[in-house]
Amino acid sequence: MGLLDSFEKGLERAVNSAFAKSFRSGIQPVEIAAALRTELDAKAAVVSRDRILVPNAFEVRMSPADAERMRSLGSTLEGELHNLVEKHAKTQGFSFAGPVTIALSADEQLPTGTLRVASQTAAGTVSWRGVVEIEGKRHPLTKGRTVIGRGTDADITISDAGTSRRHVEILWDGERAMVRDLNSTNGTQLDGRKISEAPLPQDSVVTIGRTDIVFRVIAQATPPRPTTSASDATRAFGIGGLS
Repeated sequence: MGLLDSFEKGLERAVNSAFAKSFRSGIQPVEIAAALRTELDAKAAVVSRDRILVPNAFEVRMSPADAERMRSLGSTLEGELHNLVEKHAKTQGFSFAGPVTIALSADEQLPTGTLRVASQTAAGTVSWRGVVEIEGKRHPLTKGRTVIGRGTDADITISDAGTSRRHVEILWDGERAMVRDLNSTNGTQLDGRKISEAPLPQDSVVTIGRTDIVFRVIAQATPPRPTTSASDATRAFGIGGLS
């Protein structure tokens, strides 16, 4: 399975295939993914024998109608685009100067079905964001406590009859995380070991009922906005123009 096929499958799983019905016209999510991949390849620069540097700050501009449809996918699309860019860079042996940032913005000058990508290399200011991944969907953690369970009053609600209404909570202070069982009926496991409370390492798996919750810490940066100039290698992609 190719990288773009994996991207589409991951996005379909995360949004329950809803985008397949909602995106029959205009920009398709996979076109943004392909444009970012092309931008990486085009801007790759050999800086030493062992290092090929590529941009890490991207701005994807599209028509207001297309931008609104992309916004309907929320953080799911953002997460899948980040994953694709990082996987492609790893496959090609590319290096980033800092964390990857991807901004999707509306441009009144662009017609529906057309997108433009601008990019630059920027070190930026790094901060860290805690997220949990559940059934292919990424949920950002806010500082403090995030309650997970099948109840509608939980911060993250899951459809699993084997979980309690308020089953577990994750405590995140911006740098470290802990997991705590909330006196659930069936208990909580961390990497296969039953716990009541424990530190939550990067990439660890919390299991409640039949549901796995993967904890990750993601680098986030706020570099200068990518700019477009006459000499900038910015390209336009239209519907049907992808291979």
